[in-house]
Amino acid sequence: MKEERYRAVAIAHRAAQKGLALGTSGNLSLRVPGGFLVTATGTSLESLTDDELSLVKDDGSVEGALQPSSEWRFHRDIFRARPDVNGILHVHSPHATTLACLHRSLPAFHYMVAVAGGRNVRCAPYATYGSEELSANVLGGLEHRRACLLANHGLVTVGPTLEIAFDVALEIEHLAGIYLAACAIAEPAVLADEEMDAVLAKFANYGKVQRT
Repeated sequence: MKEERYRAVAIAHRAAQKGLALGTSGNLSLRVPGGFLVTATGTSLESLTDDELSLVKDDGSVEGALQPSSEWRFHRDIFRARPDVNGILHVHSPHATTLACLHRSLPAFHYMVAVAGGRNVRCAPYATYGSEELSANVLGGLEHRRACLLANHGLVTVGPTLEIAFDVALEIEHLAGIYLAACAIAEPAVLADEEMDAVLAKFANYGKVQRT
């Protein structure tokens, strides 16, 4: 399982380097045989080491001395509900979190919103971190999607690999910044559903972010 640990650490460091995570905010997980690896509670993505990943087994038990992230519940529930998902990234990136604090979804103001798998990026309702309610809200926000905002909280992205979850998070953060800048001038025009459906069809077999 060392290779999986090294992959998770590499993505954690990239997320910090790209400004997606600061301090101990944010966490990630990777599906492995018999369970999933998740960042331990209180760890920093910027300085994460391979021994700071907890193994949560399918039966709910934890292997290792460190306790898993306080958000382990929604990682577990996503993996249970989404067999297509093998990697999860949760960050408090500035632009996406600004939208989340406004309780605003990211609409189809730009065709690249489709990288998240749908016509928009939903904003899931607020719930206390680590709670069952938050987990349920995350699952709803991610239905048929690879990203959702969490009200007053941050961003969650998923993918068939952790690398793709990272790519989606980076793209959504970039788009959120453009959207906020546009909103400072006027309400951005939104693409029609039919156009987004056409883009989604094109994305099915195009580019690294969309590959399954």
